[in-house]
Amino acid sequence: MTGIAFHFNVPDKLAYGCRLVRKAYLSGARIAVTAEPALLAEFDALLWRFSPAEFVPHCAAHALSTTVRATPIVLAASPADCSDREVLVNLGQGIPAGFEGFARLIEVVSMLPQDVQTGRDRWKHYAKRGYDLVRHDLAKTGAGA
Repeated sequence: MTGIAFHFNVPDKLAYGCRLVRKAYLSGARIAVTAEPALLAEFDALLWRFSPAEFVPHCAAHALSTTVRATPIVLAASPADCSDREVLVNLGQGIPAGFEGFARLIEVVSMLPQDVQTGRDRWKHYAKRGYDLVRHDLAKTGAGA
């Protein structure tokens, strides 16, 4: 069963997402990141510039198939395009279709009211289906990825 962790009270969702995927990449994980297309475009742009001393290899799911297979981090509006990954990071508002095919799902929830509400809805969805949920409250820990 997919392990699901919620990282919530995140002050800057995209910056936190960048640190999170960099950490996962450095640990050797193959990662898919999902969100609405406009948010993925912002995330892609930020990944290119957020750490000038480090390159975080990533591509869009619609890149050449050889590029997608060779790249550790794939950005995809539909996680079904990345079924060969073990970690799925959801920066979006909805429940990612096909999340069950990943070993881990990480939900990132900012402090914005709409994001908090949709995060609660996703939490209830997973809990109702019997998933064990892990909480990472950044307001309490003051931690970053």
